[in-house]
Amino acid sequence: MTALLPVAGVSTGMLLVRGHGGGTALTGTIFERGETAPTFKGAPDEDAPYVWVCDEFYEVESGGSETVIDGREINVAFDTPMPRGFDTREQAVDAAKEHVRTQFARVGVPADEVEIEVIKTEPDAA
Repeated sequence: MTALLPVAGVSTGMLLVRGHGGGTALTGTIFERGETAPTFKGAPDEDAPYVWVCDEFYEVESGGSETVIDGREINVAFDTPMPRGFDTREQAVDAAKEHVRTQFARVGVPADEVEIEVIKTEPDAA
């Protein structure tokens, strides 16, 4: 799955980067110019034009949250999202896709089985 993104001009709005694999999905957000990026502890420099934010998770023996991946019931634990800043949209999208594939790999879904889509949201009307 691939969504087409405009190339020319300054864009505002967010990009949602969603991976599908193992019967589930994971979505993170790229905040673009004009959007207010997260300002919590660990957030990148507020001047970064593109900021990627997404959960990180991994399989654990016990505890965590129960979920089903590829028909297998597993426990997953979540880490605090680590926002990352980028200079270009392309850098942010490439890093986001890699991040999503990595999260799926951590719970046993091969990277080549993860379908990625990029969804452009419209900015809120003021």
